[in-house]
Amino acid sequence: MSSEQYLKPLLDKIRIGAPMTSAGAPSSVEEERMLLRSYMNVRRPSPIPPDLLKLQDDYLRERNSERGVTHAQEIDTVDRSLGSCIPSADRISLWQGDITTLDCDAIVNAANSQMLGCFQPCHACIDNCIHTYAGMQLRLECHQKMTETKKVCGMEYEQPTSVPMLTGAYNLPCKHVIHVVGPIVYDRLTEEHERLLAQCYTNVLDMCKTNGIGSVAFCCISTGVFRFPNRNAAEIAIDTVSRWLMQDDSMEKVIFNVFLDKDRELYEKLLS
Repeated sequence: MSSEQYLKPLLDKIRIGAPMTSAGAPSSVEEERMLLRSYMNVRRPSPIPPDLLKLQDDYLRERNSERGVTHAQEIDTVDRSLGSCIPSADRISLWQGDITTLDCDAIVNAANSQMLGCFQPCHACIDNCIHTYAGMQLRLECHQKMTETKKVCGMEYEQPTSVPMLTGAYNLPCKHVIHVVGPIVYDRLTEEHERLLAQCYTNVLDMCKTNGIGSVAFCCISTGVFRFPNRNAAEIAIDTVSRWLMQDDSMEKVIFNVFLDKDRELYEKLLS
């Protein structure tokens, strides 16, 4: 079976592929995939027709299988891979790759305060990627959780920085997604930014403990478009996680997931 067989029926079902002229129609499988992703990115949270949901899930199941899966238990801890002697090195791993292909109990999403994912078609941010490969159900669940919170806190409510939200993972290989809003550095880095970033890691780990989550993969929270300096962010992540693990044995493995070479090099240096 191949994901390609589901593309055209899925595009037809959402009324994107069929009405196009030959000049505007996608000319390759990759263009069809980008068109589908664009639709998923801009679709507002609303009930999903069962036939559309089945087609989407069939497509994503095959597509995610084609992209490959890395299992958390196969990733060496840093005491083995780097000879690290930091506290709890035997429960910390460093892995470079696409977090949406990682099979563990939970992955961490660097979300925005609306908590609905990225609506920019095919944007390269982690929020966009996670929602794309999880499926349309993820945005719907996020919307439902935010709607319930707004009933208590008011319709202007936005998710506060460092307060995580737990959802299902749907078509992703992991079991859960933990969404957290990191601090945004508008001008210069402050102690408050550093405190809030540390809280992101502590609060996510506390949520994992509460929900029986034994393995979690952290992305590089607040770096990139949130402008937190990469080295400072890595130092805070490592220090906060290792301190938490020293005081609690409920977590089996914490994975620092990096995508860029410069982040891998930073973590390798700080962990060694």
